[in-house]
Amino acid sequence: MKEANTDLIDQVVAISDPSDRNRKNHLVGDRIVVAVGNTFAWLFPVLMVAIVSQIFLRKAGMNQAWLDDAQWWIYGSALLTGFGYAITTDSHVRVDILHEHYSVKKKAKIEIFGLGWLLLPFLLIMIDILTHYAYASFVAREGSDSANGLHRLYLLKMLMPVLFGVAILAALTALKRNVMALTTPKCWNMILAGFPAAWFAGERLVHYLMWWSVRLTNSEIQPRRISREPMFDYTMWVGLGLVILIFAISLIMARRNTAKA
Repeated sequence: MKEANTDLIDQVVAISDPSDRNRKNHLVGDRIVVAVGNTFAWLFPVLMVAIVSQIFLRKAGMNQAWLDDAQWWIYGSALLTGFGYAITTDSHVRVDILHEHYSVKKKAKIEIFGLGWLLLPFLLIMIDILTHYAYASFVAREGSDSANGLHRLYLLKMLMPVLFGVAILAALTALKRNVMALTTPKCWNMILAGFPAAWFAGERLVHYLMWWSVRLTNSEIQPRRISREPMFDYTMWVGLGLVILIFAISLIMARRNTAKA
């Protein structure tokens, strides 16, 4: 009965401030994401002012292209921040009639699968792609299509991988909270909880270490051709081996600590 009343209070509070929901269980990563989200939320009043101002200026025949660009910049930044904020506060839309009636442990298992096996791999793939995307925009000094628009568009694109990093922090922290509902979080069970993401991260780590080793030791090879070298055909399996090694070491250490206790 007490748990039901607490859930009801959480739902009521979440209507006014989603960050207050289940705050007592928030970890350090949750607090960071909430702080970033609350800071970026102030962009929405600025966005409203920009939209209304542009409407009046356009009616007066003084259209300002930079205000159009500013609206996209503000909206894009706030939206990407809201992605991680929704993960942390569990304020995203759930279109189901079953999940809310499950037990705490069953909910935790579903969340672990959704976060660790589905969402985190996507976020890691996106941050890898967006980092290259932002770098290419920076090198090209990409700007606005309009002569009097907001130039230095690369600044906005450089912000994209950073905000996806906030979403990764939110997903990792939420994953840890759900693992805590089942057992004590350790490195080995966190790897199991997010195995596809861990594998991808291991493969990317190996790939970039190899890429830079070739780049720094062979100045004659073109950067675009480095990844085509035969040894890069095995980065997936080397990354898998690295993850398995870390998993095994963590599991052995955890069992030794349990035996000593």
